[in-house]
Amino acid sequence: MNYWTELSIEYANQKNYLDDLFQVYPTIPDGIRNIDENRWANIEKAFSKKNNNALLKELLKLDLFPIKDSYVAYLKRDANAIDRNPKTVNRICGRLYEMGLSKILERCSEPKETNRQIGPFFRRWMNNKALGIQPISLDEFMGSKKDAILNGSDQQLMTFARKELKYKHNKGLDFIGRFNEQYVIGEAKFLTDFGGHQNAQFNDAISTIQTRGVRAIKIAILDGVIYIKNNNKMHQFLIAQQELNILSSLVLREFLYQI
Repeated sequence: MNYWTELSIEYANQKNYLDDLFQVYPTIPDGIRNIDENRWANIEKAFSKKNNNALLKELLKLDLFPIKDSYVAYLKRDANAIDRNPKTVNRICGRLYEMGLSKILERCSEPKETNRQIGPFFRRWMNNKALGIQPISLDEFMGSKKDAILNGSDQQLMTFARKELKYKHNKGLDFIGRFNEQYVIGEAKFLTDFGGHQNAQFNDAISTIQTRGVRAIKIAILDGVIYIKNNNKMHQFLIAQQELNILSSLVLREFLYQI
């Protein structure tokens, strides 16, 4: 097993891993979504008058539609389809009337899902000097050979990696650094569960560090359930490989300063 992967597994299973990880990924759900008062008044009016088309059009303007239905996304992208498909509209609105206004309001006001909020958290943590140095702008980064972490947009990181490091993979990067005059690139993921979308996230990170021809040390900064000792395919992959640098954000600083 790779030393840094082993260290990450030990951290997760022997220390207060989740307590410490909360500093990196403080995934507190946002408060309820705000709904414009005038829009809600229009929804109430259409609901009371059983005006299906008006009700649907108003609800589709909200960030969150109150029910899950495979046809809603189409109607949201083509509002004219509401007038052309009365049976679909009636079917969806029938479910809405069964729910009642109070339940519709509750559903439309639900906070964003936690796993959709965590994307920017790694960089926020890193930008707070969590790795011992303050990330710097692209101009500063290129104008020096000192140890540094690049602070830039997704596009800036990708452009730098492609031009300077021969990075040809199509996935974006969350980390570009230079330590002891060696470049380090990485992708950060917080895998909150096994299966489905989380497996895809894991595979994305692995494919990034398996990219060949890159003039940099490649790392996958992964956190979450993958470090739980079990028979899941993701964990079994970790313990079977030795070459790939897969590590927790909580041991990243130690990794960087030993380069």
